[in-house]
Amino acid sequence: MKIICIGRNYTDHIAELNNEKPTDPVVFLKPDTAILLKKQPFFIPDFSSDVHYEVEVLVKINRIGKHIEKEFAHKYYDEIGLGIDFTARDLQKKLKEKGLPWEKAKSFDGAAVIGDTWINKSEIEDINNLNFTLERNAQVVQKGNTSLMLWKIDELIEYVSKYFTLKIGDVIFTGTPSGVGKVNPEDKLKGFIEDKQIFNIKIK
Repeated sequence: MKIICIGRNYTDHIAELNNEKPTDPVVFLKPDTAILLKKQPFFIPDFSSDVHYEVEVLVKINRIGKHIEKEFAHKYYDEIGLGIDFTARDLQKKLKEKGLPWEKAKSFDGAAVIGDTWINKSEIEDINNLNFTLERNAQVVQKGNTSLMLWKIDELIEYVSKYFTLKIGDVIFTGTPSGVGKVNPEDKLKGFIEDKQIFNIKIK
């Protein structure tokens, strides 16, 4: 499986990082080795002193597809999840300044949290009006709603499938809202879709 990530999909997050608003979705990949193993803590890597959390709604692909039209995109996923795109912000900044790829800052081991629980979309009233939150040490630090995405889930599937064949088990990280911030040892992060807890991890 592959992890396809979308950057700059919420206007408020674009603003907080002083990034330029894109005309097309920003796409990057993470390898499967980036997935944080179940029930394991996230260890801050020794090559960064400024790792940030970025909570994101996830989509799990359930069939093979290429050049998928938006009107048919809903057939390619049944489940919605939540995760974290951990980012070594200091390293990313250096790479961006040199015009280099971001992979070292985004795709290192453990940099992709995929929540333990997936929600069937049949249980969701409106997938384009879905609330999600991240708590850090019992305080809400990120709040988002899928209605605020620049590109909605079906539009992302249409766009991504122009370039990559989507396969069963692939996961799309759909972008993060504002409120990203640094993690510290002993932090506890909990993610929720509406009132349902999806993940709970410790930082070491």
